[in-house]
Amino acid sequence: MAMVIDASRSPKTHEVFVKQYGRNIRIRGFLPWDQRLFTLDPVSLTHVMKHSNIYEKPWQSRDLITSLIGCGMLAAEGQVHKRQRRVATPAFSVQNMRALVPVVFAKGNELKDRWFSMIADAMTADAAESEKVAGAKIDVCHWVSRATFDVIGLAGFDYHFNAIQNETNDCTAWDVVKVYLPIIDVLFPSEKVLTVRRCHKVIERVAGRLIREKKTKISEAEKNGSTYQGKDLLSLLLKSNVAVDLPPQQRISDKDILHNINTFMFAGSDTSSLSITWTLLLLAKYPTIQTRLRKELLSISPAAPLESLTQEEVGSLYATIADLPYLENVVRESLRMIPPVHSSLRVATQDDDVPISSPVKLHMADGRAVEEMRSIRVSKGSFVHVPIEAFNLDREVWGPDGWQFNPDRWDNLPESVSSQPGLYNNILTFSAGPRSCIGMRFSIIEMKTFLYILLTNFVYSETTDKVGKANVVLTRPSRCLKWWDECDFCCSISFI
Repeated sequence: MAMVIDASRSPKTHEVFVKQYGRNIRIRGFLPWDQRLFTLDPVSLTHVMKHSNIYEKPWQSRDLITSLIGCGMLAAEGQVHKRQRRVATPAFSVQNMRALVPVVFAKGNELKDRWFSMIADAMTADAAESEKVAGAKIDVCHWVSRATFDVIGLAGFDYHFNAIQNETNDCTAWDVVKVYLPIIDVLFPSEKVLTVRRCHKVIERVAGRLIREKKTKISEAEKNGSTYQGKDLLSLLLKSNVAVDLPPQQRISDKDILHNINTFMFAGSDTSSLSITWTLLLLAKYPTIQTRLRKELLSISPAAPLESLTQEEVGSLYATIADLPYLENVVRESLRMIPPVHSSLRVATQDDDVPISSPVKLHMADGRAVEEMRSIRVSKGSFVHVPIEAFNLDREVWGPDGWQFNPDRWDNLPESVSSQPGLYNNILTFSAGPRSCIGMRFSIIEMKTFLYILLTNFVYSETTDKVGKANVVLTRPSRCLKWWDECDFCCSISFI
């Protein structure tokens, strides 16, 4: 199991498995009797992801998620998940997501200004070194994470965390979602568990007040014969929950709304910040690609400063950015190479036959073929390991250069890619099926906006700090580990 989930060696492990055993194999989990189906067969995986009523997240995963961020859409199953998803879906429409673009631009601009200030301070401190490059070494992951946290605060709930400016406010408590909690801590609470409990109190107090305030504004608008115009996700969620076309039995409780606030905070902040961070790492490692992308971005830059643009002008600018072909290729390639979610797990709630892409002959111990298998029997209670990263990096599908960062591949994809499952461009980064990522559009908006602002103002280069991939709930950069091609992470940044 360690070979499969260790992000620093899993690409090689996955490839060896396919070559030696095929695309559907059995692996052992954490206990001797824990047998799991590990599948890199697109037909098998499509079946598992499509039939979410049969293949659910196991109770262990749900308990962990619920203990940290409540039973929102990441943890809920069955009818509870369906109700939550139905209420939330209108909030994530294309129109509503585009309305949040000015918020993302504002926070991207604020991060840019903070980095300019940090670079200026670094240059002042090193003023004696006249030949020093006009730049500084900055922890990209830390600062982008704070920026996306601010974005989801405003876009999600119209709430100012000010994480870019203030490093000591309550929002730092959200970092606990990055930590696995041993079950023993339930019986003997550690400092981390106590921190989680304090976090829940902060969340319940602040989020509860936000819910009450929004519901009051919606009610007052209705009494006045108008509609509350709040564009944040919480307002849209609350309005959707009381829509006349939604049957009362399909509405969700304030507690469910609170849990989904937590879910939006985690899924809308941490995953996006890691995607942006990994993209900047890859661009630092491949300066030719970085230069080419920057040239494309600068070609559509407005003459006026971003902060002076109206909301309509910002929306128009983003529409142009969203259509840039090379930026689209870079985003696709980055999300393919390093998906924030490394892998996932499902458990069968009933016996099921999983189809496979090609028949397999079963043999006796003496080598005699006895029958041809066209499906795999999965017993109730058995786990299915969903290797998201492995599907994205499969060199039999993506070609011999499948482990290389090559944005141009998207202009001429192999035919085999079209059979791959996935919500976004035949990659599994945003999952697939009924439980696919509801916030995909917003995540792409964040990535493209931040890359536009940060690449048109700064140049990124590698430093000597060696960093690898660590699978800690999400795939995170970690010092002193080896990635398969030994990338550097901590970037040196200079301004243009």
